[in-house]
Amino acid sequence: MTDYQKGITDYLTRFTETLARIDKSEINNFINVLETARKEGKQIFTMGNGGSASTASHFVCDFNKGLSWGFDAPRYKFQCLNDSLPTLTAYANDVSYEDAYVEILKNMFESGDVVIGISGSGNSKNVLNAIEYANANGGITVGLTGYSGGRLKQIAKYGVHIPIDDMQIAEDAHMMLDHLAMSVIRDSYKK
Repeated sequence: MTDYQKGITDYLTRFTETLARIDKSEINNFINVLETARKEGKQIFTMGNGGSASTASHFVCDFNKGLSWGFDAPRYKFQCLNDSLPTLTAYANDVSYEDAYVEILKNMFESGDVVIGISGSGNSKNVLNAIEYANANGGITVGLTGYSGGRLKQIAKYGVHIPIDDMQIAEDAHMMLDHLAMSVIRDSYKK
């Protein structure tokens, strides 16, 4: 049996050190954006590519069910732009992949809605186009990034930056952020 313990320890050490460097005020702002949207009945759109797409989808489940069912409060209205594979691929094929998210967003977006772009590099063009559209049309935008944050960190009104040049750890932290926000909000309902 191969001993992977050194690699395991190294990964966990880099992960925990990265978590300690995340700006907690960014997380606090993010949670406030989510709760304000819920209380005002606004929609919250998520999107990403690859692993970030699965995180975007996971947010929808955790908030639409986990923070809605069983609570006497206005419900969350999350929608994931990458969850409809037929719609996504139709726009990607017939228009362009770079414009797929913005075109889907145009069908449902209203001023005041929240648009969350998840991109480890912060440079995914399809995510950036949707964030720019939301910014230009009265949206509240959030960028969840890693590495240097790329352009997404620059153009989103709010953001949580994961300060590491490692896609897996950045994606791990974005998923952790989903569960952290959900847990903090859920606990606040019980008070």
